[in-house]
Amino acid sequence: AARRDFYWLRSFIAGGVAGCCAKTTTAPLDRVKILLQAHNHHYKHLGVFSTLCAVPKKEGYLGLYKGNGAMMIRIFPYGAIQFMAFDQYKKVIKKHLGISGHVHRLMAGSMAGITAVICTYPLDMVRVRLAFQVKGEHKYMGIIHAFKMIYTKEGGFSGFYRGLMPTVVGMAPYAGFSFFTFGTLKSIGLAQAPNLLGRPSLDNPDVLVLKTHVNLLCGGIAGAIAQTISYPLDVTRRRMQLGAVLPDSEKCLTMVQTLKYVYQQHGVRRGLYRGLSLNYIRCIPSQAVAFTTYELMKQFLHLN
Repeated sequence: AARRDFYWLRSFIAGGVAGCCAKTTTAPLDRVKILLQAHNHHYKHLGVFSTLCAVPKKEGYLGLYKGNGAMMIRIFPYGAIQFMAFDQYKKVIKKHLGISGHVHRLMAGSMAGITAVICTYPLDMVRVRLAFQVKGEHKYMGIIHAFKMIYTKEGGFSGFYRGLMPTVVGMAPYAGFSFFTFGTLKSIGLAQAPNLLGRPSLDNPDVLVLKTHVNLLCGGIAGAIAQTISYPLDVTRRRMQLGAVLPDSEKCLTMVQTLKYVYQQHGVRRGLYRGLSLNYIRCIPSQAVAFTTYELMKQFLHLN
């Protein structure tokens, strides 16, 4: 039993570390994405690369990592809960519903993503508010101050959950498809070309794992497919989260209103999919690093 208890903890740590490595790799792109998605008035006339160059000039190189502290505090439990819940849900679905194969991956991935989002949503809210600030116009002094301000000024606890609906609706296909694609590619790859793509796991020679570069590739493909499907909902979530900070907040109160508003104001390419190219650049390495780190941590912590 002791080994099993520690299994939870080890699984939690593996997921958390995977999440943190993935997010730190792409933190500058995340900051730029938030500035562009919600049309920050300092940078709204710029594209992705010009914004990447403009932020350090205006706010110093650390400006690219603004909100990253809050991000780490959120992403460790987020990654941990997501990967751990995925393994648990997969077992439960197999055992109680008798569904296995690819479908249970899709279901377990969606449920794991939703669980992780709901548990860590207030931290995401705070991070977005911090990342949207530009030097010299600070409304929030730091993480704790932002928590207090949102709580007192925006209707108590419910203030932290603005935009939860599009997040959950977007998260289901996003997490579902990324776990599904990764798991499917992994099982097909190991079944079809075990010698070319696989190697024995370090902690259990009977278990085959993907070679690191193949892992990165599969994680990247998984990220790209999942992103494309759920991106407009991501834009919607950011708009709703920034509600009180943006000038047009009264038009973005519900998910459907926000989707309509962004579509009418900016159209599909410049509105619903604004910042998508950046999201590929950001999401593909991020998913690749997350899955690869998790697979390595699983070996390191003897989870196979």
